[in-house]
Amino acid sequence: MDLHYTAEQHAFRAEVRAWMQAHVPREALPDYDTFEGFQAHRAWEKTLNSAGYAGITWPEALGGRGASLIEWLIFEEEYWAADAPLRLNQNGIFLLGPTLMEYGTPEQKARFLPRMAACDDMWAQAWSEPGAGSDMAAVRCTAERDGDHYVLNGQKTWSTRARWADWVFGLFRTEAGSQRHHGLSYLLVPLDTPGVTLRPIRQLNGLAGFAEIFFDNVRVPADCLLGGEGEGWHVAMATAGFERGLLLRSPARYQQTAKRLLALYLANREAADRDPSIRDAVIRAVSGAEAYTLSTYRTVSMLAKGSKIGPESSTNKIFWSELDLLLHDTALRILGSRAELDTPEAKRWMEGFMFAQAGPIYAGSNEIQRNIVAERMLGMPR
Repeated sequence: MDLHYTAEQHAFRAEVRAWMQAHVPREALPDYDTFEGFQAHRAWEKTLNSAGYAGITWPEALGGRGASLIEWLIFEEEYWAADAPLRLNQNGIFLLGPTLMEYGTPEQKARFLPRMAACDDMWAQAWSEPGAGSDMAAVRCTAERDGDHYVLNGQKTWSTRARWADWVFGLFRTEAGSQRHHGLSYLLVPLDTPGVTLRPIRQLNGLAGFAEIFFDNVRVPADCLLGGEGEGWHVAMATAGFERGLLLRSPARYQQTAKRLLALYLANREAADRDPSIRDAVIRAVSGAEAYTLSTYRTVSMLAKGSKIGPESSTNKIFWSELDLLLHDTALRILGSRAELDTPEAKRWMEGFMFAQAGPIYAGSNEIQRNIVAERMLGMPR
């Protein structure tokens, strides 16, 4: 593997770095799970889109700039190095967007992707249901065909970013009496449709980053079906592959956190070294961030040669979610009781620690991912 960048890639990095220096807000935006923060982050997404950076790998005609995946990795490295705001519409841009590219009709791509890139439409995801959890094949929400509409009934829970979203994508059972992954369809639902009720769910930090969604005879046009009727499982697995395998969590996120952790350790080394396990944890965390980076570059190289992301995306998801826990847990061990102080550094590490607790659960719980690794990669019995 050639780990050197081309002259064109170096030039692209310089371009992105200069743009970030000129446009990244000097002060942190309010949390995007507040209304004020949601509006501020939405405005930032529009700023990104003005330079073609929102959906950077998308075709220019659909709101992107046609960048390669290597250029996407370079962009992410500069984005996180600039301490730019967290991405508000990541469910749309990183998960649904690539799925639309693969399964959407030309009309659907033209209708949804440019508005998604501009954050004119904010997207949430609707996978989980009460009693289903991470088992996506256990969904019970129904979508019954009625002429040129589907009529939706049921409940979704833990719908990320749904409180402020305009649309939601999710799985619905379109074949009566079907079981497991059969008879499911993938639908795009406007959340202002009559019969939709949202109920916010508060998370560890007290803010409502999730919501329950109730569907009561909600009529959705049939042209909001993505893929064929009954093919929802295959479409959803493509979305899950993007979520677990590549786009949702770029390695730059963990590289920058590892750099902050190393700086924190060095600034507190005398006290931290009283517990040798802290030094070992720092080494494992920094090494893990670099290993994840190299693994991602390998995945991107394979995709560039025509390969597809398969069940190995589950190993990826397990790794980055547990790496995030290690990074933040180690930081809090270094800070000790100072982690409770109301200082910018302590608050940032504490908020990151609380968010990291969700990593082994969202995008499919790690227990489920280990089952997938065992059965589909290692050939072990169920």
